[in-house]
Amino acid sequence: MRLLLRSWQHRVAVVGHSMEPTLRAGDWLLVDSLAYRARAPDAGEVVVAVDPRRRDRWLVKRVVEVQPDDRFVLAGDNPAHAPDGDAIGPVLPADVIGRPWLRYWPIKRFGRVR
Repeated sequence: MRLLLRSWQHRVAVVGHSMEPTLRAGDWLLVDSLAYRARAPDAGEVVVAVDPRRRDRWLVKRVVEVQPDDRFVLAGDNPAHAPDGDAIGPVLPADVIGRPWLRYWPIKRFGRVR
């Protein structure tokens, strides 16, 4: 129950097609902002992070590489639709907002984010 309550503080809407088929434009996600306090995200996990190129926006991307200095490289699941190019980074650990864990809208796509 606590996870559900704290996640409402960090909700995000997916814009664009770079995370298809995992996420689609119009999906609304709840984000666990405490998911990476005890550990760093692993390669393959989906994260919400501050965009290192435009710090006024957040990205929903997959971690594709964890660098030796604990920074991350992010990318979409569908590079053909990635307006930002293939990879984004490096992203600092402090710029990872959390882990999107639940799609709550649209209701027909309700479920856990993997």
